[in-house]
Amino acid sequence: MEKKATELISLLKEKEEKNNKSTKSDYLNKTLKVRINSSDNDNVNVNLPIRLVKVLLKAGHGIASNIPDAQKYVKDVDVDLILEAIDQELEGQIVDITSGDGDKVAIFIE
Repeated sequence: MEKKATELISLLKEKEEKNNKSTKSDYLNKTLKVRINSSDNDNVNVNLPIRLVKVLLKAGHGIASNIPDAQKYVKDVDVDLILEAIDQELEGQIVDITSGDGDKVAIFIE
């Protein structure tokens, strides 16, 4: 009887692990979307797979901050906040910034 109970518990754990893996991979197939609308009508729309975003953000935030025209937009973006949102598998808008000049930055996961 004890052996059967152990086997049953083992099977349940395997099933739970498989379900967790499929949910995680489903989330990694989502897209991080960045929308920048400047008061000068310089608009940027970027769609990136979550898998790529995790790698790029962990590699460093320096890429965008080294592009002269992008510096004013990325200086207020908290990269750790985005990574935490991804780790927590959040969906929807995670960043919403409006500057005094009317520039807007929105980042969301769908």
